[in-house]
Amino acid sequence: MLPTTGLPLKGRVTVRWNDQMVPFVEAEHDEDLAVALGVIHAHLRLGQMEVGRRAARGRIAEMGGPLATDIDHALRIIDFGKATPQVVAAMPADSRAWLDGFVRGLNHYVATTRELPHEFAVLGLEREPWTAEDVLTVGRLASSDVNWFVWFALLKQRNRPDWPQVWERLVGEGTMSVPSHAAGQTRDFAALQDLLVGMSRSGSNSVAVTAQKSTSGGALIASDPHLGVTLPNLWLVAGYKSPSYHAVGLMPAGLPFLAIGRNERIAWGGTNLRAASSDLFDVSSLPADQFRLRAEKIRVRFWFDRTVQVRETKLGPVISDAPMIDMGGAGPLAIRWIGHSPTDELNAMLRLNRAGNWDEFRAALDGFAISAQNMIYADIDGNIGHVMAAHLPKRPNAAPADLVTPFADAGPWDEIVTGASLPVTFNPPGGVIASANNRGAEADVPIGYFFSPNDRVLRLASVLEKRERVSAAELSAIQRDTFQISSLDLRDVLVARARREMLADALPADQRTLFDRMAGWDGYYSVASPGAPAFEIFLFHFVAAFFDAQQKSVYGSTGRPFSFYQADIEAAPADRFAAAFRAALAAAAPRATEVQAWGDMHRLSLGHPLGFIPVLGRRYQIGGDIPTGGSSNTVMKTAHDLTDQRHFTRYGSNARHVSDMADPDANFFTLLGGQDGWFNSAAFNDQSVLWRDGAHVQVPMRPESVRASFRHVTVLSP
Repeated sequence: MLPTTGLPLKGRVTVRWNDQMVPFVEAEHDEDLAVALGVIHAHLRLGQMEVGRRAARGRIAEMGGPLATDIDHALRIIDFGKATPQVVAAMPADSRAWLDGFVRGLNHYVATTRELPHEFAVLGLEREPWTAEDVLTVGRLASSDVNWFVWFALLKQRNRPDWPQVWERLVGEGTMSVPSHAAGQTRDFAALQDLLVGMSRSGSNSVAVTAQKSTSGGALIASDPHLGVTLPNLWLVAGYKSPSYHAVGLMPAGLPFLAIGRNERIAWGGTNLRAASSDLFDVSSLPADQFRLRAEKIRVRFWFDRTVQVRETKLGPVISDAPMIDMGGAGPLAIRWIGHSPTDELNAMLRLNRAGNWDEFRAALDGFAISAQNMIYADIDGNIGHVMAAHLPKRPNAAPADLVTPFADAGPWDEIVTGASLPVTFNPPGGVIASANNRGAEADVPIGYFFSPNDRVLRLASVLEKRERVSAAELSAIQRDTFQISSLDLRDVLVARARREMLADALPADQRTLFDRMAGWDGYYSVASPGAPAFEIFLFHFVAAFFDAQQKSVYGSTGRPFSFYQADIEAAPADRFAAAFRAALAAAAPRATEVQAWGDMHRLSLGHPLGFIPVLGRRYQIGGDIPTGGSSNTVMKTAHDLTDQRHFTRYGSNARHVSDMADPDANFFTLLGGQDGWFNSAAFNDQSVLWRDGAHVQVPMRPESVRASFRHVTVLSP
């Protein structure tokens, strides 16, 4: 099915494949390499890419019908492609040639393939040529600002009388762990959140170890990105070599660069910085002539087309016009986002893919703006480092007074601070750098306000720093770690107070069993753990009894709010705590008796997005229904809502990378799923077994090693 002749190439290109359909591409010209990558991406993932292209352009109703029109309306307002024509026009010649080559490869495949992916028939898709702007717009979609969903969940709370105190507390705590849903949100809002958060680089762990602390004598790096759990996986594993490039790593499907990986001299990984890359502005004082209007026609499958009006101000589009967002009576509100300005992440990543040292790494990333990233570095000389790749408005370095900024206070957006002005870390004394979406170093401008809890970064750092030497195998093992300190801390508060107030005395047998299971739990969310479900089931019922709906909504808007729970529990009067504790034990004990292990209720099911189709969707739940470990803030992140029911994780760790810089061949990758996007192919879901067992696919860099292990050869020619 892969076209091999008549391609828009200058010379021959050799593609070597391993048994998992991972390609290693060798080209004599850089542009030919880009063309070949375009062909390969289309060959493996065209159906997935076409769905992503339509989502990025707000064309979901063309595939899904009238139920998606409000989602398309919101996407048209955000307008991910707003700045892409300017980005393409200003792109340096070599990067533009690379992008154009990639697009030529995509379009050659689209035009010549005899068999189209299954998604075309099911969703009514037609062949359409790709443009450079399309590719960059998909990249913008994958760079959504994860903070938006904190705002949208909180907006309806701004009319409560204690809002200033609530806001101060939320910003002071500053934690967020996506994608927990806030209470009371609409179906469309949940669908939009799942789309944007699930596709964006909104999570991840990344860690590097200096040569002095590694067992091999070379620096080590390991990364595991957190995205939506779906088939096909959102990543491709690839290696390639041309005059300017020699690298291996993870490529976002449909985007022409290695986002995570290594070249001959350096390696890189990243986690979302959760940066303050956007602001909400109150534009209610603007006169009518300051709003620009445009009509957007939404094509609707199986129904009448719909035309919607989109309003825009000089500060950005009026996001409060999105029908599924509850503004709590506020508005109109405009959203100002760095991504609406012409920033060139593709050029930054191409420079990074070619970088040979720390200075070149930093210089490349100064041009990277969205989504802002903590970028982790390692090199063959044994060095490690961390930079913040972000563009931020030069705001006053203080907490914002409110969620919504007055129109008159837009001045900080007149000056943008880039990564070169932000703090860096290079070869820290402990020999370890870990990042997990946590609050970073203080800077001259506020980096952000809503960061992940410290569970993952503390776990990574504490385990690795205690060891005199660390191996690549140990880095691989910690990627599967299921310990969650915040759960254990909250459990300790609950159990200690119950014992102190003698609430655990003379309990019925089933309640005593539940309490003892919870009290004896070690904090690991392993598949076989009896303590993890006891804690989670009890907590679900305790929260229901202890907090009112408004409190749960506010705390839920910022993620897994264990720190808020803990503070309120410690401060509560004895009678209030006792009533909630007794009610929770009584309600949780029967359910906990039925659930003896965490894997009995915490499940993993891999399926295609087509699984949303009524009745027929069952055929697209391909990955089974299997027990899985982890939780929302474990290193092996498998996010879930607070529940006492059997449930499926929908977001978390979905790929793994480990490299030992002492050996160019010591590069290991695993996808939760597989390389191929074609249903029922041998490589559609073959790596999930490796994922479960902690195994990897090795992708070497030495030419002789590639020839030995990538035994299937395809030659592409003009």
